[in-house]
Amino acid sequence: MTDSAPRQHARTPWRAVIGGSIGNLVEWFDWFVYASFATYFASAFFPKGNETAQLLNTAGIFAVGFFMRPVGGWLLGRFADRRGRKAALTLTVTLMSASALLIAIAPTYDQVGYFGAAVLLVARLLQGLSVGGEYAASATYLTEASQPGRRGFVSSFQYVSMTAGQLIGLGLQIVLQRTMSEDALHSWGWRIPFIVGAVAAAVVFWLRRNLLETEAYAEEDGHSGEHRGTIAELLRHRKEAALVIALTMGGTVAYYTYTTYLTKYLSNTAGLSKSDASMVSFCALFLFMLLQPVAGALSDRIGRRPLLISFGIGSMLGTVPLMTALSHTDTFAGALLLSLTALVIITGYTSINAVVKAELFPTHVRALGVALPYALANALFGGTAEYVALWFKKSGVESGFYWYVSACAAVSLIVYLTMRETRDTLLTRGGAADRAASGKPQTTSV
Repeated sequence: MTDSAPRQHARTPWRAVIGGSIGNLVEWFDWFVYASFATYFASAFFPKGNETAQLLNTAGIFAVGFFMRPVGGWLLGRFADRRGRKAALTLTVTLMSASALLIAIAPTYDQVGYFGAAVLLVARLLQGLSVGGEYAASATYLTEASQPGRRGFVSSFQYVSMTAGQLIGLGLQIVLQRTMSEDALHSWGWRIPFIVGAVAAAVVFWLRRNLLETEAYAEEDGHSGEHRGTIAELLRHRKEAALVIALTMGGTVAYYTYTTYLTKYLSNTAGLSKSDASMVSFCALFLFMLLQPVAGALSDRIGRRPLLISFGIGSMLGTVPLMTALSHTDTFAGALLLSLTALVIITGYTSINAVVKAELFPTHVRALGVALPYALANALFGGTAEYVALWFKKSGVESGFYWYVSACAAVSLIVYLTMRETRDTLLTRGGAADRAASGKPQTTSV
């Protein structure tokens, strides 16, 4: 590596943050738009009937997309470790653009029967493949592109961008709800956000092609050879991989409960109108987004574990009373206050989970080490959260879901209490990440 490369990289830290984040924004705009607009297009792809049953079908397809994420985590994580973070980020946004376009042009049940649902399923599988790699590529890129003492702050922009993508989707939904009739939204208006996502991804493709590769990856390039990004190499770090699954379990269930499922919950259970439910989610998520860099910067000062532990305790003890109170809330202010309280609790997880996972692995297997275990945890717990919630509701025991979320948080809390602190881990070849994996003492961060 030449002397000029670090200096060039140092002059453009915010280019790296923006380039990595804005693509993540578009990825998650498309991903969450499916969930936020499901109440409008559910009837387009399935026979007319019970609204909860239609939502259950679309939630099932939503969950299937998550089961493609481990495949994407493996393929694109390996790609990121072998070909570079920049190349992986460019590929993931291309796949997401294609999937959004497929949903935008998918035929309805009245036109072609279940073939439209099949097109929807294919699009969700592509989205799952893309997001399975996007999370790790974005997490490793943002972590490696930042200075050691600012990794928590910089990597928190991953969830800033994820939340911004959802906010834009919800904001677009609110605009469409206020400018289009209910019939128009159910008929064709729901296609608009998917068209927006496909076009925006083309712009991000150009932005990501101009990103610089991270110094950590450039330093590693050429040293690890055929071992980079392989399952065999990941198995040498199976303890860290298992740790990623366990620490993700509670966080991903809570995150999808209070983000993607929240709007439906406020509408179907609390009884708020769809427009009011969307506005509550929008306001709560906007404030939640602003909290991420604050909590990330705090972790740079006090460590990652205190924030994770605070989330684990808050989610384990607070989910049942919060969800119960939300179910009986019939005012905008009450729903907003309770929703924001829940999102403040999960900020202890969302703001730093990406950097914690990246700090657990050495460079030559970092993307795969983050991607595959995280994708597995999301497939098992995050992707099924909405489906499990609706299943409990349909079975007449909706409160069982609250206890399920609490139990998942309790499992993760045990992990947070026993795991090592990762804040001072070095990310370069031969640094503390490599020594930690082999049990050797760590050095201090520089």
